[in-house]
Formats: sequence, C-alpha cells, structure tokens
Amino acid sequence: MKTLTKLLVSMFALAPALAAAQGADPAASYPNRPVRLITGSPGSTSDISARFIAQKLSEMWRQQVVVDNRPGAGGMIGAEIAAKSAPDGYTLMQGHIGTHASPQFLYKHIGYDPVKDFAPIALVSNSGIALAIHSSVPAGNLKEFIAYAKAKPGGVNYGSAGGGTSSQLSGELFNQMTGAKLVHIPYKGAGFALTALVGGETQAAFLSTTTISSQSKSGRIKPLAVLSNTRFAAAPDIPSVVEAGYPGIESSVWFGLFAPAKTPSAIIAKINRDAVASLQTPEAKALLLSQGAETVATTPAEFGAFQKAEIAKWGKVIKEAGIKAE
Repeated sequence: MKTLTKLLVSMFALAPALAAAQGADPAASYPNRPVRLITGSPGSTSDISARFIAQKLSEMWRQQVVVDNRPGAGGMIGAEIAAKSAPDGYTLMQGHIGTHASPQFLYKHIGYDPVKDFAPIALVSNSGIALAIHSSVPAGNLKEFIAYAKAKPGGVNYGSAGGGTSSQLSGELFNQMTGAKLVHIPYKGAGFALTALVGGETQAAFLSTTTISSQSKSGRIKPLAVLSNTRFAAAPDIPSVVEAGYPGIESSVWFGLFAPAKTPSAIIAKINRDAVASLQTPEAKALLLSQGAETVATTPAEFGAFQKAEIAKWGKVIKEAGIKAE
C-alpha cells in the first residue's frame, strides 16, 4: 500500500512537468527535417528571392530548405498544394497577387481560399510597375498621355502579361482613376507584351521596371511613371504617379511567405524572425535591387493586413472592370 501511495504521489508531482513539456514552444525543435518552399517559375524574381531566403534559412537552421518550383496556372497549382499540406511548418509558399489577392474574383473555382487556408508570415519583396509607351506616341509625360488617350476613347491600347495578371489589373486601375479608356490586349507573358510595345503593336503597357529597363534605355519605349507614391529605388529616373499629379494609382508586384492555416504561431514567429533577418542584409538588398525589386520585411500581422487590403482593392477593380479569366 505504501508503495502504491508513493507511486501516486510521484505521478502527481510529475504531472505539472509533463503538462509543461506537452505545451512547450513547438518552435524549440523546429525544424528537425528538410523544409519545402513552393514558388513560381524558375529564374523569375519570385524564384530568385525564394532561393536566397532558402539558402539563408538553411544556414541558420542547419536543415535544408528546398525550393519547389510550381509555375502552372499562374502559381495557383502551387498554392493549392501548399493549402492542403500539413500545418507543421515543413511546407511554405511564396505567394503574390495572382495567388493570394485576385484569383477568387477571376475564377469560379481555385481549389483553396487565399485567406482561410493560409497563415501569412512576411512580405518579402516589391517590384515597381511602370506605364511605358511606344516612342511614336505624342506624349512626353503622364498628363499629356492621358489627354491623348481621352481624345481617342477606345483608340489607344495597352498590352499586359496576360488576363488577370498584375499588369492588366494595373491598366484597369489606371482607366478607373484617370477616365482614360485604354483597350486591353493580353499576351502570354511580360516578354511578349514588351515585344509588342517595342514593335508598335500596342501603344502602351503596364510592366515591371525590371522588364522595361533595357528597352527604355535604348529609347524604343518611354516610361512615363511608376505606379507608386514615391520613386522606385530600382528605377530612380522614372517619376511616380504622385509627382505626375495622379495620386491613388498604386500597384506593384509583391511576393510574400505563407504557411498552411493552423501552423503553430510559435513556428510562424520563428520563420518570420529568421526570414526578416536574412532580408535586412546588404546582400539581400543588392540581389533584389539587381532584379528591379526592393526588400520588404513585415510582421505576420502586418502582412495579413496588407493582403486583406490588396484583396479589397483588386476585388473592386476586377468587379468594376468586369474582368474574367481568359
């Protein structure tokens, strides 16, 4: 009887310690095996930044972070895979407007919910989007171009990287904010849209500052403004729309880290802390700047608020413009 009593006393004494161990910070042993980071097309800005982060996290964690390229359907294939993965921190995704802000307004079924199925970790990078025109268009600045377009309603077209992409959404936002009635011409990628603009097939295009860089320097196209409140560091010679007198036309190509919903908050906090640390290095800033992008570092809450603001903004633009996936 005494032995049983002693055993019971010992068990009760150990109970708090066992409970504490079970409720211990799940990030303490994370990660103890390889982590997968899903991203888009190989060689893209998304891929380059994802590989940089993967390398730095691998060094910090002493565990391999493997980049898994899933370029299909504008990134939505990868997003669906990530959404349905175990919420344990071992599958992450680098998402963007096309995967986490606009697809639900463009498609009847996308296989996941951009908000409910994901936990935001951190905004990673931001690329400027510029309005560029063909050299033959008689406009030297944004105000003159808008006047030119208004004088020819439906007679001026703009190219984009494809239906539903950030370049089309930027063009429709531009139309709504300025009263211009530019006609959308979708292409199968930014490169094709740029080629069409250079060749005079289109009069204008909304493309990233990285995409237009070489052709704008050659004089074949004229960048009129970057769709931002301030000048973009990677393209300091292009004025912002605010400088040009048209505030409110803000658009960018952004990338951010997500995890499946219900991933433990302690693990989210650890990934955020380490990813942000890697992004704040001079090496990261120089790498992204060379790709026409800027590093951005946020808390999970800040990124979540940013994502919801982007959803509200682009949902409104899509509905007013009547955009459908093509």
